Amino acid sequence: MPDNLPPFTGFGRKTQGFLKGLDANNTREWFTANKARYESDLVAPALAFITAMEPRIEKISRHFMAIPAKQGGSLMRIYRDVRFSKNKSPYKTNIGIHFRHELAKDVHAPGFYVHIQPPSVGSAYDVTGSMAAVGVWRPPAEALKAIRDRIADKPDEWLAARDDKQFNRALEITGESLKRPPRGFDPEHRCIDDLKRKDFTAVRTLSVREVGSAGLLDTVEEAFAASVPYMRFLCKAVGVRY
Repeated sequence: MPDNLPPFTGFGRKTQGFLKGLDANNTREWFTANKARYESDLVAPALAFITAMEPRIEKISRHFMAIPAKQGGSLMRIYRDVRFSKNKSPYKTNIGIHFRHELAKDVHAPGFYVHIQPPSVGSAYDVTGSMAAVGVWRPPAEALKAIRDRIADKPDEWLAARDDKQFNRALEITGESLKRPPRGFDPEHRCIDDLKRKDFTAVRTLSVREVGSAGLLDTVEEAFAASVPYMRFLCKAVGVRY
């Protein structure tokens, strides 16, 4: 654990209060004035969470990394890349934590992800954008074709992973799909709806109460552990070890 880092007790009111304040005042001036809050109320609990998750991730798979570092680790940058975006707000208003594969270069590789985002003003108390997620989000063309090829060639293996009871109790498969079958694949294939997918992700929504408790560690670990058949299939498809 990094020096002077307290145990993880949840992303509580202070963390969610900072994110709500940033959402309402997404300027460099506000962020600079509240930099100390950013460090104590966001960075510190995020690094404590990553540190506590490290042995849990290793138990699920030793090929994924939990790195408690402010830069270059599992905590994603709060600074937005606005170069190609119409939204020029300089900061993200969520916490992103990505437990990457050891061979991953970016977020398009198979990975485990935690997203912390408080409800917007006026929302019900437990309506939240927070989630635990697994899989491959927007894989590049080569990886996407590799996943589709394995589904097409090994449908029984895919269906066993996709329909695993523990996996389906814990997470819900999400993401965008093509309207038509991808080129080169049989439109009558029994897994054609899955072959149309552009994302291969599954999500477990997290309530405000879950996010604010130390029990989040167990909740996230259980969701990740339930995804093992799904994640193993995706890793095989893109040629990395699970």
